[in-house]
Amino acid sequence: MANPHTETEAGNGPMPRQVPFIIANEACERFSFYGMRNILTPFLISTLLLFVPQPDRASEAKHVFHTFVIGVYFFPLLGGWLSDRFYGKYNTIFWMSLIYVAGHACLAVFEDNLQGFYLGLLLIALGAGGIKPLVSAFVGDQFDATNKKKAKVVYDIFYWTINFGSFFASLLMPLFLKNYGPAVAFGIPGVLMAIATVIFWSGKKRYVHIPPAPPNPDSFTNVARTALLARQPGQSRPGLTVAVVGALGALASLCMSPWWGFVIAACLALVLLLAFGGIGTGMQLERARGLHPDAAVEGVRAVLRILIVFALVTPFWSLFDQKASTWILQANNMVSPQLSLFGFEFKVLPAQMQAVNPLLVMLLIPLNNLVIFPLLRGIGIEPTPLRRMTTGIALSGLSWIIIGWIQLSMDAGTPMSILWQLLPYAVLTMAEVLVSATGLEFAYSQAPPSMKGSIMSFWILTTTVGNLWVLIVNSSVKNEAVLAHIATSGMSSIAFQMFFFAGFALLTAVVFGMYAVRYKMVDNYRKEVIR
Repeated sequence: MANPHTETEAGNGPMPRQVPFIIANEACERFSFYGMRNILTPFLISTLLLFVPQPDRASEAKHVFHTFVIGVYFFPLLGGWLSDRFYGKYNTIFWMSLIYVAGHACLAVFEDNLQGFYLGLLLIALGAGGIKPLVSAFVGDQFDATNKKKAKVVYDIFYWTINFGSFFASLLMPLFLKNYGPAVAFGIPGVLMAIATVIFWSGKKRYVHIPPAPPNPDSFTNVARTALLARQPGQSRPGLTVAVVGALGALASLCMSPWWGFVIAACLALVLLLAFGGIGTGMQLERARGLHPDAAVEGVRAVLRILIVFALVTPFWSLFDQKASTWILQANNMVSPQLSLFGFEFKVLPAQMQAVNPLLVMLLIPLNNLVIFPLLRGIGIEPTPLRRMTTGIALSGLSWIIIGWIQLSMDAGTPMSILWQLLPYAVLTMAEVLVSATGLEFAYSQAPPSMKGSIMSFWILTTTVGNLWVLIVNSSVKNEAVLAHIATSGMSSIAFQMFFFAGFALLTAVVFGMYAVRYKMVDNYRKEVIR
């Protein structure tokens, strides 16, 4: 019989009893989010964007969809900042959830009003984005050094539950949209989000509440500012020069908003500020030593290393999130065969193909943990987080090679069954499990204690940047010179983009793997026990 004291010392202590409240909340919230997200593109094309000329409608729907996704994954910066500095994770999650519910209500009420519907999307982006980094970080807060090894299990359950909600949302919401209209189809997710909020509130007295960090003179931003501005006798400030170049580039990007659109310009400006500011800080970081404690300087160094990993994940999200736009648009032009299940005859709707993704996630997570990973360990290969993520990025590229081959066949006039998409969905889903589920664990474990919420926000920001690449490519292919170049390849514009994104991911996987070899993992789980 195992010794409980030994188990606790090894980090295998009992599971926190409050975790089920967070898991149940996440299941309902993810049903609400994916329920509306997965019918958004079909609804825009069939109902809300009828004023747009038919040839441009699909492209406009794709633009609106990815703009919305950018918002969802941008507002985590706000949620993480409010949580870490002012209100704590619980309060921020609760109040953002109420905004989230209001957004769903707007979608249901303003189904035929463009401005009202877009207001609803904005509120959902604010609410969903605001709570997104905090719920996963809040799960991590419930663990300490005595049971930290159970966190891996809970993060897998957490991700499995997300996909449980997503599966039923993907399967049912297209049917509700088709048979009962948008008011019902968008109203049901709103009800589920309200239930999610009540469940989360019910566990309030059971949670471990980590208070927001007090003002810290040795915070990340203060150390970075010191490093950039510090002078040393006889030396220039090359890091500051790099940061200023990034700021000027960001300003230039904002000035281009009349031509690029505000979303692309603003997101690109943010990317330039973060990238050049981070590089510049790294170049001069040692200048902050002595003016700040060594631990604070090393904390900044750790964050900069984490941000490099995050930056290399962004191409994965470029590919993954297009399953709800580009892949649906492809499915609209495919043949849906008559299927029979338990005596019922039916045809698969294009939007319902997305149900394959969460269903496979629920199967692949236990398959990986119970079969594949033990087999790899048995032959001497440890599936570390960074190895898993490298493989996942490469698999995402492979899935787009397959989807591109399907598109080439369709362009050649070959009728393709919608069931052909099952293969790329399977490959992309394995990629998702290896990148996304692992990324949650990696981000929390590597983040310094005072920056858990903010680092999780940066992890989620990778999705914003990934969707930014989609918007840039989508805008580029509207240029006549670009279209002329694509025409010389002998491929259609859509097929060319598919192979472009495949190459983008495969090249990134090579670079990611090279960086992963040099990255030194740390353990930043909470050491003290809070009862």
